[in-house]
Amino acid sequence: MRSFEIPDYFTSELISKIKNFRRYADKRKEDFSPTLLDFGKVKFYIARHFGFCFGVQNAIEIAYKALNENPGKRIYLLSEMIHNPEVNDDLREQGINFIQDALGNQFITWNEITRDDIVIIPAFGTTLETMKILEEKGIDYRKYNTTCPFVEKVWNRSEIIGRKGFTIIIHGKHLHEETRATFSHVKESAPSLIVRNIDEAKIVANKIAGKIPTGEFLEIFKDKYSRGFNPEVHLNKLGVVNQTTMLAEETQAIANLLRNALKEKFGEANLKEHFADNRDTLCYATNDNQTATKKLLVTDADLALVVGGYNSSNTSHLYELLSSKFKTYFIKDKNELLSRNKIRHFCLKEKSVKISENYLPTKNEIKIAITSGASCPDSEVEAVIKKIVSLVDEESLRIKEPEISVLYL
Repeated sequence: MRSFEIPDYFTSELISKIKNFRRYADKRKEDFSPTLLDFGKVKFYIARHFGFCFGVQNAIEIAYKALNENPGKRIYLLSEMIHNPEVNDDLREQGINFIQDALGNQFITWNEITRDDIVIIPAFGTTLETMKILEEKGIDYRKYNTTCPFVEKVWNRSEIIGRKGFTIIIHGKHLHEETRATFSHVKESAPSLIVRNIDEAKIVANKIAGKIPTGEFLEIFKDKYSRGFNPEVHLNKLGVVNQTTMLAEETQAIANLLRNALKEKFGEANLKEHFADNRDTLCYATNDNQTATKKLLVTDADLALVVGGYNSSNTSHLYELLSSKFKTYFIKDKNELLSRNKIRHFCLKEKSVKISENYLPTKNEIKIAITSGASCPDSEVEAVIKKIVSLVDEESLRIKEPEISVLYL
């Protein structure tokens, strides 16, 4: 496994010990059982896989390499490096300026960027339109291109399917940086349509069945389809890919739904001509993190914590999984743990931050399920764990080395 050079303050001695313990005992990564971290009065059920993935570590390494190799030069990031406030704030403190926000709104106009500047492409990738702007300015954006290899894999697979005459259905959030980048690349080789969820997929299925007028369909999917998209023609041959951080089950459900709609229209014997049986394009880290999080659902935890940036797509899906069983709190860092009785957390449904009381039960032994998103530093997870323990039983944090074991389920 490749090692990356990332700042020490993003790492954690405790979390490294846990991950090394599991890696040694499970070299093939076949066991998704949680890790039990026992502090006595507080026990944590920790997901088998969590935290920085390959693509994130690669992006961070390249960004700090750009800083070290270009003293005195102006260095820019197209947008957030990853969806984690600690990492992005640190890059800003190091002197990197952000050209756009996460939605593509300009902080810095293109007129201010010159050929002598360094521009870093974030892990989400970027659009062909932005690449063209940088090329016209004479900026070598390839030198510090941190696009995740698994995102590029989606682009490549989409092109292959598109060249065979299939329309590409992109399961993703159409304003997300990665989906905008994927849509930009994919539409060059094939008609493309962005579908957010299973409800929107049902609309597509109904259009395939001729149940929705074309005008109504195009209005529903305004700004989510490629130029010249004609649903009467372009929904007859489909292949499904995704934003790599979406829920795996939902992507599969969307693919199954559209496959069945085409089977109903064209018949089983002709299905291969109308539906590209494409392997799931979620990245390995997303798959592993989601599978490991599902294993937490089997535990008897009193509550669950999900740590990560509030605008992180992959982290929000971990929250959705855990909240199906537990009272779950989505927090960005330890500072959201205001006291023994109060927690500040992100309400995904309302898209707002709120404060809740009595989040920790009053009992002799508290059990907490915990995981974090692929863009969350291990240092943040350790800080949250230690803050919780200090709020419940500060004495044990000072004198007791926690016990680490596998919670076989």
